[in-house]
Formats: sequence, structure tokens, C-alpha cells
Amino acid sequence: MIITRTPFRITLGGGGTDLPSYYSKHGGFIFAAGINKYMFVDVNRPAADDLIRVKYSKSETVEHLNDVQHEIAREVLRFTGIEKNIEISSVADIPAGTGLGSSSCYAVGLLHAVHALKRDYASLADIAEEDFKIEAEILRHTIGKQDPYMAAFGGLTVLDIAPDGTVKVRKAGVSMEVADELNRNLLVFFTGVTRSAETILAEQTRSVKEENKSVVDSMHYIKEIGYEILEAVEEGNIDEVGKKFHAHWQHKKKISAKMSNPEFDKIYDIALANGALGGKISGAGGGGFFTFYVPGDQRKFREEMANLGLREMRYRFDFEGSKVIVDF
Repeated sequence: MIITRTPFRITLGGGGTDLPSYYSKHGGFIFAAGINKYMFVDVNRPAADDLIRVKYSKSETVEHLNDVQHEIAREVLRFTGIEKNIEISSVADIPAGTGLGSSSCYAVGLLHAVHALKRDYASLADIAEEDFKIEAEILRHTIGKQDPYMAAFGGLTVLDIAPDGTVKVRKAGVSMEVADELNRNLLVFFTGVTRSAETILAEQTRSVKEENKSVVDSMHYIKEIGYEILEAVEEGNIDEVGKKFHAHWQHKKKISAKMSNPEFDKIYDIALANGALGGKISGAGGGGFFTFYVPGDQRKFREEMANLGLREMRYRFDFEGSKVIVDF
């Protein structure tokens, strides 16, 4: 039995520039943080039979790989050459459709577990690229490089993405004192809305491919803000993060009308009126989690968010990335 633990993530800068439609022309940049909310994946090879069992929100038991309905599980097994006698179970701290990278957390966690099961070593970068190939190329999901790489590496991590898709991974130069203060000041709240990011990301991809000037210019600006957020954090000027979040949010809303809505705009305005310097919504937008930068006394801010029906997600940064936690 192998059990892996893979972290979810929050994006701090450059979100969306990791999509192939953008980085293939302009190069991409991501600054993100792994958090201690996890996807746990358990794989086992039962002695009794050769069936394939996959347990998630549903439970599947099939004889043939092609009959597995869970797309990622099916294609990971096909990719790694396992066609029978396998049991996969998964449980997550955060539901799917919330913009924190759940599908890639599952894929990376399962790939990591299967490699360990087969005693077939693969680096975290190898696993991230395998995930991207499966999700983006085989399943043709609209995803970027961020989710596979952040699921694999966690931490306060920078991804520099070349036009050919090559990803250079480096840890941000941040002291633990600054990281702790950043962690304290970034408050995360669930909007209560889950959604598939596919529609919004597909729209963004079309706009970039068609060279929609407004969208492309917004993406350029988002990448530049990402660099500035990283610089502010590495220099310890973390209040600048909140101000840059605010600028980022104004440009992100220009990418798609589905990015926000009147209710989310109201939440954002109330957040600013109660001490937030800025904020952003997770993933593609349209639902999931709001991340606000709130320095100083946060008691009143939390009360106001609770009054709006938002649930806070308490968390800490994760610095370990995807790892095998049980192997026997």
C-alpha cells in the first residue's frame, strides 16, 4: 500500500500566463504558495482478483481499464502501464471546483503513488510534466503549467515558463519571518460557489489565440504585477502585495465577464472598506476562494466576512510538496 499527500495551492502572481496559448507566444510566470490542505491518494494491489477499483465521490469496480469513468485515474493507469489488479482511493481537504488545483493534486498524487508502487523513480518535475501531458494533451483539458508544478513542489515557488513549455522551478528568496507574516496577512474565504474552470479558461485561450488586444494587454500586465509581487515579498515589503493584488484584480476582470459578478464585487468592496488592501479570487474566477491581504487587526474583517456568509479557511504554507507518507 502506498499513500501520497499532495498540497493545494494559492496563486500570488502571474495567474493565467501559464496557459499554453499565452506562454507559447510570450513566456509565462507564476509565483504561488503551496498550503497545508491536501489530496490524499491511496493505491493498493489486492491479492484476491484482477479488478480495477476506483473510490472517490463514487465507487467503481470494473474488469477493463477502458470502463473506468474517472478520466484522470483511467489515463494515469494507461500512461503508467497498469491495466488490472489495482485499487485507488482518494480523499481531499478541499472540494473540487474551488480554484485551488484539485484535478492536478489528484493526478500528481496518483502518479507519485504509482511510481512508488512500481519502484520506478520519477522526479517531481517528471511527475508534473506527466500530469500536464495527461490532462492537457491526452484529455485535452484547458490547464496551465501552474497546477501540476505547484502540486508537485509546494512551497513559495516561482515558475518561469519558456515559450517551448520548459519550466524552470525555483524557490522564492523569502525568510521564514517574512513568510510567516505573509501567511498571517493572507486571509482565505470560501465563496460557497464551486464551478468548472474549463469554460472561463477556454474563453481566455480563444481570446489570446485571436490576439484580442484587451485580453492580451491584461495578461501582459498580470505577468508584470506578478514580478512586482515576487520582488515585494523577497524584499520584505509585503504590504505592497495587497496593493498589487488590487491592481491584478482590476485587470483580471477584463479577461472574461464570467470572472466576477455583482455579488463578488460587493464582497470585494466590503473587504476593502474593512481593512483589506486588495484581494483576488482563486483559479480562473467565477467561484471558489477569495484571498485578501489584510494587515493589522483582522478581527472586524473576519466578522464582516462571516456576516456575508463566507467561511474562512485557516491554513499554513506547505514547504514539502507531494510526498509519499505511507509505503508498506
